[in-house]
Amino acid sequence: MSRPVSNPRSQDVAEPQEKPDDPEQPQRPAYLGPPVSVRRLPVGPRQELLLHRRAVAVTIILALAALAVMVLTVLTGTYDISAADALGTLLRGTGSDLDRFIVIDQRLPRALAAVLVGAMLALSGAIFQSLSRNPLGSPDIVGFTTGASTGGLLAILLASASSTFQIGAGTILGGFATAALVALMTLRRGVGGDNLVLAGIALSEMLSAANNYLISRASLQSAEAAKAWQYGSFNAISWGQTRPLLIAAIVLLPQVLWLIRPAAMLEMGDDVATGLGMRVSRVRGAMLGYGVVLAAMCVAVAGPIGFLALAAPQLARRLSRSAGITMVASAAMGALLLGGADLLAQRLLSPFQIPVGLVSAALGGIYLIWLLMVPSERTPR
Repeated sequence: MSRPVSNPRSQDVAEPQEKPDDPEQPQRPAYLGPPVSVRRLPVGPRQELLLHRRAVAVTIILALAALAVMVLTVLTGTYDISAADALGTLLRGTGSDLDRFIVIDQRLPRALAAVLVGAMLALSGAIFQSLSRNPLGSPDIVGFTTGASTGGLLAILLASASSTFQIGAGTILGGFATAALVALMTLRRGVGGDNLVLAGIALSEMLSAANNYLISRASLQSAEAAKAWQYGSFNAISWGQTRPLLIAAIVLLPQVLWLIRPAAMLEMGDDVATGLGMRVSRVRGAMLGYGVVLAAMCVAVAGPIGFLALAAPQLARRLSRSAGITMVASAAMGALLLGGADLLAQRLLSPFQIPVGLVSAALGGIYLIWLLMVPSERTPR
């Protein structure tokens, strides 16, 4: 084997000498790329997502837990049918007509609606918390849920609406009207930060008073129906309400992939986002409209359900140990929380059923107490 021979002429050529570093000039650290625990996922031309391993694992576990709660809700209940027979009715359509009615036409749409509403509400809460950079910036706190409820009550009490489409149209119009009012109230200082939260809380109190006035002026029968709807409940859910919700979820939920990166940039502040080339006002408007539609669709199907949009994003962030709001993990957490809350609403006082909005409000109170007792974890950005 031949040995390498050095070129004799190389000794005559002076090698370029590196210029010594100026001790007074600060040196920029070299960009080494994302951490080892982060993976890149292309989602389009010149666009990619950074996936954190722990956040992905937490999302998968939460989604599987929500699916398990959904299966448990469908296979068990007060009706006298075993879990094996209920599974056969669900998969093969066996059993009596009553068995198929209970399992397929009552339990299944209710369990599916609870999971979908939970995911959409939590995602709406994650969007508004990212917009406001405030853990209190959820749609039920800043007034968008209350505004959607006002639109739904106007449709129920004044227009005698009964279909999901009519109530849904009222809730969406009410939610957008509330969002427009909040935008006008915070126009001088920007739709974000504490301005969004304070304006939303003020408007929410006024709209809540208007809702109570509408119920007080309605007939007894209409007032009872409206009040029951305001509690937030899946007791009377059927495929008539679940099918439009399922279509809306299929259309709306995947759109969050296009908002993950802009949301993360907005959480760093408007100046930083503008410096990175983002049109902040346009992105804020798109996120605001997207969050309002998500919340309004949930209110149209189940009525206003409190505290879920507030708690789910923060719980998902703590579990995934993320520096910002994790959108997909928040949706999975919301599906698990509301699915579990509806299961409790069915089983706690069985055969009587509690409105799920009351259960979620009780769990929300426990969550706030837990926040006071457990110190917040700081995560590196």
